[in-house]
Amino acid sequence: MFHKISTSVKRLDSFSKARGDAQYIDDIDFGEIFHALLITSQISRGVIKVIKLPYLPEGYNVVTKDDVPMGGKNVVNIINLDWPAFATEEVNYYGQTIGLIVGPDKNKLFELLNKIEIVYEEKEGAFTIDEGLNCKGGPIYGHNNLFVDYNFEKGNPTKAFNEAYRVIEEEYETPFQEQVYMETQGMVGLIEDGKLTLYASCQCPFYIKKALCTILNLETEKVVVKQTVTGGGFGGKENFPSMLAAVLMVAVNKIRKPIKLILDRKEDMTITSKRHSSRTKIRAALDKNDYILGLDIDMILNGGAYESCSKVVLQRAIFHINSVYDFENVKVRGRAVATNTVPTDAFRGFGTPQAVFAIELFMSHLAKLKKENDVIFKKHYFIKRGGKTVTNGIMHTDVKLEEMWAAIKEKCNYEEKVKDFGRGNFKGVGAAFYLHGGGFTGDGEFKIIKSKVKLRILKGGYVEILASNVEMGQGVLTTFCKIVAEELNIPLDRVIYQNPDTSRVPDSGPTVASRSIFIVGKLLQKAAAKLKEKWNLSDECEVEENYESPVGLFWDGDALQGDAYVDYSYGICVVEVLVDPITFEVKTIGIWSIHDVGTPIDLKIVEGQICGGILQAMGYGYLEKLELKNGRYYQNTMTDYIIPTSLDFPTMDIMLFENTSPFGPFGAKGVGELPFDGAAAAFTLAVSMAIDRDLKKIPVTPEYIFEVLRH
Repeated sequence: MFHKISTSVKRLDSFSKARGDAQYIDDIDFGEIFHALLITSQISRGVIKVIKLPYLPEGYNVVTKDDVPMGGKNVVNIINLDWPAFATEEVNYYGQTIGLIVGPDKNKLFELLNKIEIVYEEKEGAFTIDEGLNCKGGPIYGHNNLFVDYNFEKGNPTKAFNEAYRVIEEEYETPFQEQVYMETQGMVGLIEDGKLTLYASCQCPFYIKKALCTILNLETEKVVVKQTVTGGGFGGKENFPSMLAAVLMVAVNKIRKPIKLILDRKEDMTITSKRHSSRTKIRAALDKNDYILGLDIDMILNGGAYESCSKVVLQRAIFHINSVYDFENVKVRGRAVATNTVPTDAFRGFGTPQAVFAIELFMSHLAKLKKENDVIFKKHYFIKRGGKTVTNGIMHTDVKLEEMWAAIKEKCNYEEKVKDFGRGNFKGVGAAFYLHGGGFTGDGEFKIIKSKVKLRILKGGYVEILASNVEMGQGVLTTFCKIVAEELNIPLDRVIYQNPDTSRVPDSGPTVASRSIFIVGKLLQKAAAKLKEKWNLSDECEVEENYESPVGLFWDGDALQGDAYVDYSYGICVVEVLVDPITFEVKTIGIWSIHDVGTPIDLKIVEGQICGGILQAMGYGYLEKLELKNGRYYQNTMTDYIIPTSLDFPTMDIMLFENTSPFGPFGAKGVGELPFDGAAAAFTLAVSMAIDRDLKKIPVTPEYIFEVLRH
C-alpha cells in the first residue's frame, strides 16, 4: 500500500480554473498599457541590407539592437551566448526577431507592421541534418556546424566488433514536435517600485532574470520576474520566454511605459522552439547465437540556428540511449548540428523519447532476426541493481522491471495476442520499456542549479512555501503543499504556495527535468522537518534548506562517466492496434501502462500526468506531422497541425508499481516526463507487427504505411 500522502485531494487550483477566475497574463488589468508586436525575419538565411520604416505617429516606437543599453549584451543568455536577442546584420532562421514595434493601439500596430519593408540579401540555407553536417551555404556555427560532439565508451566495443560473428545496422528518425500549450507565450513588462519588472507565463523565472540582467546590464536586485498563472508549458516555456523577455524589457527600458507582448497562435507556432528532430544509427555486434556483444550508436539532433539548450538535451538523450538495458560494450557518439531553422529546445522527455524510440525498435528488430519474442529477447538485457549504465554509473536502487512486466502482461493479455496477431490480420501489439533519470544530469544539481527553498511560519499557524518552481497544470501547487503539510502534520489548508516572484523566493531551480517533486520536494520535506523544531505559533519564523549531493555518487563531466542521475523512474507501455487494410488508417484498440514513480504524492495527479503524457506521445507517434519548407513550418495553425483528442484513443488502463526511492520525499520519484518516453515506440511496434514490416520513423501516418507496404 502506498503512503497515506498518496490519497488524492482536490487540487488547490482547481476551483479558480474551473470557474474561470484564474488570472492568466492576458487577463490581468495593468491599467493604461502599450502593446508590442515582433518584427521578424521573413527569410531563413541572409543579410539585412535596409530596414524601411513608415511614418510613426506620436507614441509609437520601433525598438532594435541599437536600443540595448550601454554595457548590455545583445544576446539571449541561456547556456551559450550565441543567440542574438535582436538580429544584427545576419538572420539565421525564419521568424528571427529583428525588432519590436510598440504603441498604445494594437490595431494601429498591425497596420504599421505591414508597412515595414526589410530588404535582404538572401543566402542558401541548411535545413536538414545532412545539410547542416555538410555546411550547406557555409557554416552557421563554428567551422563545422556542430554545437557539440560527444564521444564516450563503456567496456571494450572495439574488441566486441572485432570478435562479432555478424554486424547488424539500422537507422531511426524522429520529427520536430510542437508543444501546443493551451495558453500562448505572453508577458507584460513595466517599471514597478523602481525596478524593471516582468510578469510572464513561464516555467523558469530565474532563467528569465539571468537573461534580463545580461541584456540590460543591471544588478540582480534591479530586475524582478513574477510568474503568472501559466496555461501549460511542456518545455516550450523553459527558454523561449527568455528571448521574448529580453527584447520586451529593452523596449520597457527605452519607453518607460508598461508594455504587453502576447503571441497569437499562428505566430507562436511559427517562431517558437520545438522538440529536436533526430537521426540515430545503431550497429550491433552479434555472436553466432545472435546475442549482443556490443553496440555502436551515433545520434544526431537538429539544433536549429542557435544552441539554446541543445547541448543538455543531447546529453540526456545519449545517457538514456541504453534505456533499461545493460550492454557490456557500447560506443556512443552524440552530435547537435546547426541548421537554419527555429532553435530547438526543451520538450517533455528532453531527448529521452528520441533515444527510447531508437533503442526499442532496434531491440525488436534484433529479436525478429533471432526469431524470438521481442519481450523475451529484451528481458535478457534488463539492467538490475548494481548494474552499470551506459556512462559506467552504478544502478544504486532496485529495478523492478520483471515484476512490472508480470503485472502488466496479465492485464493486457499480451502473450495470447502475440500468438494471434500479425499474421495477415492487420492486428498488432507492441510493448516498450523505458526509464527516466530524475533531476539535472551529472553534477548539474550540485554545481549549477544549487537549489534552495524556504519555509516561513506566518501568524495564525500558516506556513508559506518559498520556492521558484511553477504550477503550469502538472499539479505542483498541490503536491508541494501536501509534502509540507504531511511532514508538519498540519491541515493542507494551512500551507500557502503563491506564484513565484524572484524578489521574494530563493532560486530552487527551473520547473523542468522531472525534478520538482524529486529534488525540490525533498528539500521541502527536509525544511519542514527543521521547522518542527522551531515551531512557534505566536511568532514568524523561517527556515532554509540547500541542495546537497547524495553521498556515494560520482560524476566526471569531462569524460561523461559516472552516475548521470541520482535515481530513475521506470515504465512499460503496451499498445494494441488495428490497421485498415484499404486506407491504412490505424485504430488504437487498447493502451496499458505500468509505472514505477516511487510513492505517488497524489494518485489522481500522477494518473493525470500519465494519461496526458501517453496521449501526447501517441500524437507524436501517429498524428503530429510538422514539416519544413525552406526553414518555415508548413503546419502553423491548429487546423493544419493535428493533435490527439480524447476521442482518438481508448480509455487507458493505468497501473502504478511501488518501489520507493531514498532520495525523494516520502519515497517519490519523477513522473512528469516518464510516461511520454515510451508510448510512441510501443505504438510503432504494434503497427509494425500489424503490417509485418519494420518501421523506422514517426509519425506513422497512413501515407508512410502505404509507402512501406509498396516496397
